[in-house]
Amino acid sequence: QVQLVESGGGLVQTGGSLALSCAASGATFSNYVMGWFRQAPGKEREFVAAISWGGVITVYADSVKGRFTISRDNAKNTVYLQMHSLKPEDTAVYACALAPRRVRDQSSPYEYDYWGQGTQVTVSS
Repeated sequence: QVQLVESGGGLVQTGGSLALSCAASGATFSNYVMGWFRQAPGKEREFVAAISWGGVITVYADSVKGRFTISRDNAKNTVYLQMHSLKPEDTAVYACALAPRRVRDQSSPYEYDYWGQGTQVTVSS
């Protein structure tokens, strides 16, 4: 059973930074894609960023491009999301996801088979 566990959320002021981590356990896949999504109250789930197995390909939502950085450590089965210049509109529950294959659209939540429970990120104005 694959499990994804996020950590690193919290409360930060506008302009601040946070770093999220997502540790995967329970299975070993090759060529899996990992992504981050977020969902704010009353809003649909939104793609944030994704990264290929080798870390060569990264994809970002326009809303976070230049402020967020996704990275991964395959030896630790962990993906990271470094967030800078945070804005109140970044407030959401952030969840990581894993697709145990190459995918066509890394921004689509339907490509991902496994999800973490999420971690709350709150940015105060």
